[in-house]
Amino acid sequence: MTEVTGTEALSRAQELVEEIDVAMLTTRDENGNLVSRPMSTRRMDGTGDIWFFTDADTKKVEEAESDDEVGLSYCDPKGMRYVSVAGRARIVHDDALMQELYSPSLEVWFEDGLDTPGITLLRVTPVEIEFWEPGQNRLEQAAGMLKAFVTRDAPDDDIVRHAKITC
Repeated sequence: MTEVTGTEALSRAQELVEEIDVAMLTTRDENGNLVSRPMSTRRMDGTGDIWFFTDADTKKVEEAESDDEVGLSYCDPKGMRYVSVAGRARIVHDDALMQELYSPSLEVWFEDGLDTPGITLLRVTPVEIEFWEPGQNRLEQAAGMLKAFVTRDAPDDDIVRHAKITC
């Protein structure tokens, strides 16, 4: 496994988060159960904060306000790219930022656009980010896996790129 560190790791994590787009947001409900639901990422900004639109009157908002520790899981199985984020959630009401992050595709959930009652932003500030992705192109990766299978050896270290970033 090839370890990626420093600014390269953070920059690559940001690219992966924005390319994969949909994350499973995990919160803790009133019974202590972990509950996940899909959320479309609007942006991961330069400070590392990850932004989503939501309705202020939802269980996820209630849960995030009760316990701000949340998880985000991004998964691209075809590309074999995965990102895990442990962070802290906060509801943010910022009209200018909402204007900046809004796109017409959100009208599926927010019929009246930015005039939809209760529309707000959910910010997740990462505490730790971890990602995995192929370290080689698919042909090289398949050849490396086949070699490992035939020789009964562990795959070469460069088959997977990995980073764990503490924010």
